[in-house]
Amino acid sequence: MSTAVLITHMHPENSSEAVRTAAEIAEETSVELVAAADEHEKHGDAARGIAQVAELPERPDVCVVLGGDGSILYALRRFADAGVPVFGINFGTIGFLAAVERDQLREGLRLAFAGEFERMSLPGLEADLPVDRPVALNDFTFARRPHGRIAELSYRVGGEEVGHVRCDGLVAATPAGSTGYNLANAGPILAWGVEGFVVSFIAPHTLTARALVVAPNDPLTVRNAAGRDPVEISLDGEHCCELAAGDEIEVRFRDGVGMVAQLPGANFYTRIREKFGRLAQ
Repeated sequence: MSTAVLITHMHPENSSEAVRTAAEIAEETSVELVAAADEHEKHGDAARGIAQVAELPERPDVCVVLGGDGSILYALRRFADAGVPVFGINFGTIGFLAAVERDQLREGLRLAFAGEFERMSLPGLEADLPVDRPVALNDFTFARRPHGRIAELSYRVGGEEVGHVRCDGLVAATPAGSTGYNLANAGPILAWGVEGFVVSFIAPHTLTARALVVAPNDPLTVRNAAGRDPVEISLDGEHCCELAAGDEIEVRFRDGVGMVAQLPGANFYTRIREKFGRLAQ
């Protein structure tokens, strides 16, 4: 490893000392650690020793994230299609995508800077949207506006009409994202490596709406009924735009969008046990 990018979450009081440690270990291992200006603004003196760059390199050897799943997803989207492994150290709540926990900080940083980790390719969902990176590694969410009227959404899969549902929204989730909003909707968990995605509903006003697992080559088309309020579209939890009344959008599955780092021997089922099993205790 010669160049690493550092990305942290929005709560610097929880990670500034870890940033200082990252700078120390990068120097010890002769890795150039770089970060954007906002990271230096967040962490001040703790970021001393980390090179500040106007633009992050497009293809660093690794991206190290000190944060939770939201920060890791941001990094995965930032380096979508670049083949850059994202090594997450969990400074969030669940950290399902993280390679190690915060109490393994020093060991994790040394492994990250040495390249001693496995790379797991992650699929994404994409659509034609007016944003720089219209791709999601976790999920596409269509949700009614806060305090707005209930949404009325119809959807087609592979060109065939499947349903018309009055609901608070619809979620299309990748296997990695199936343990997020989709799981809260009582949708099925898809193991990493499954080719395809799942569609589930937020508070459907019917007894017949069921989650649906969709084949990878079948696009999903979501339509907002005429005469209804616009619905908000979010990519990995970040609002990007709206779907106007009477409009529709096609969401497509695409393999190999992101690259997440994990320790040798770790897998999807280990994560399920350690993250969700632990929370249930």
